[in-house]
Amino acid sequence: MFNIFNGNAFDTTALTDAINVVPNSYGRLNELGLFTFRGVTKTSVAVEFQEGVLHLLQTAQRGSPDATQGTRGRRHLKSFTIPHIPHEDVVLPEDVQGVRRFGSEDQVLGFQEVINDRLLNMANKHFITWEYHRAGAICGEVIDANGATLLDLFEEFGVTEKVVNFDFAGGNHVHDAIMEILRHTEDSLLGEVSTGIRALCSPEFFDALITHPEVEEAYKFTAASQEVMRRDLRRGFEHKGIIFEEYRGRATYRAADGSTVTRRFIPAGEARFVPMGTRDTFRHYGAPADFNETVNTVGLPLYAKQKTMDFDRGVKLHTQSNPLFLCTRPALLVRGVSS
Repeated sequence: MFNIFNGNAFDTTALTDAINVVPNSYGRLNELGLFTFRGVTKTSVAVEFQEGVLHLLQTAQRGSPDATQGTRGRRHLKSFTIPHIPHEDVVLPEDVQGVRRFGSEDQVLGFQEVINDRLLNMANKHFITWEYHRAGAICGEVIDANGATLLDLFEEFGVTEKVVNFDFAGGNHVHDAIMEILRHTEDSLLGEVSTGIRALCSPEFFDALITHPEVEEAYKFTAASQEVMRRDLRRGFEHKGIIFEEYRGRATYRAADGSTVTRRFIPAGEARFVPMGTRDTFRHYGAPADFNETVNTVGLPLYAKQKTMDFDRGVKLHTQSNPLFLCTRPALLVRGVSS
């Protein structure tokens, strides 16, 4: 009997193209465009850094040989292994029964629709995983679904995490905390550029912020300011040079024992302050799939492949992504806490 899954529409290239056409709109960090994708041909990436050195120059008498000597910044090379994320599903006869009449050889559309629907569902699982890894990168620690640490950026770069306590209940000035963050970010750019800072806040942190007397006082005096406070501020409002918004990213993980664990991307009572508009601080690398035909090729965001099951009792679908979400300047990452 004719097997449609041997046709061109179901080969690796076609399935991979199809899954990469699916719009990746899952998650606020993806919408912000913080991470730019770059495909690589290897399963690891090496990132080289050179520390710029600026010194004050000493004056000297004209004609004197006592000129200050130029120095070079230290160069560092760090290598990072790119995580491998495979996912599989199946399309069984009952999934397409009634779509293609038994014995027909030309009603391919029904199978194609089922395959596309299944690929969409599989792609969305990759997308939410990417969002989880993006959030990990802006928090300084990329964590696997099971809670294991994949990458500790502070440890890798020898940087101490900057933590600012807003202490809403204790009466600390929000102004002082914000100024500390702004100045720390400016000092830590080290030649990088930024168009501003965005704070991604847990609901608890955000509610404490907008109900703080100092913030309410700032929006009391003009009609425009009062209008700001009357609308839903969770999508973002600017206060003293920082855009604050509520970030409620979360997803579930099914453990080996069958239990379900919910992962919050930003812990309760915390906020993450991130510089926007940088050139190369936030990177998304993609390695090639571990297929024969993709060895040493430039990596794509997602891959898909299918295999007919024994006795033609269904089709097994395999998808995989090989993403590394990296912050190359973790000193810029600031954690805000409330107490």
